Amino acid sequence: MTTTANAAYPLETFGPYNAIQNGDGGYQVGAGNLNEVNFINTNAPATATGDATLTAAQLLAGIILGSPGTSAAAYTLPTVANLEAALPSIVKTGAAFDFSIVNANGSSSGVITVTTNTGWSIGSAGSQGLMTIAATAGTTQRYRARKTGTGTWSLYQIA
Repeated sequence: MTTTANAAYPLETFGPYNAIQNGDGGYQVGAGNLNEVNFINTNAPATATGDATLTAAQLLAGIILGSPGTSAAAYTLPTVANLEAALPSIVKTGAAFDFSIVNANGSSSGVITVTTNTGWSIGSAGSQGLMTIAATAGTTQRYRARKTGTGTWSLYQIA
């Protein structure tokens, strides 16, 4: 029996505890389950064709499979108001999420250009040229959307 501030507690109240097993419905990062794969939940990839105004749901899916066709296409971000309406709770300034756009088409002239909408800005000066996805099939660009203030987000090309 261990005592703390004149109260008696069994040692088990404070630990030590063994790692929680995945089969028991728990999850532990660090000392437990080191040799097991960590799975995540994910949405099915979204799709977009031709010129498109993307929806918040498409961005939040995490992967957009683009098919611009045989000519260049512009994928316009949803308005920040529409994005924030789709988020599950109030998002603090500095919060961010990542998504990818894959040019699945492969036509030699099917370049995809990501463009802003109300409330959005391109994250760093001179990065406007980084908002294109080449026309080669399978070319992917990774983006980070970051809340910069009330009703404002920035988009960064990160890979």
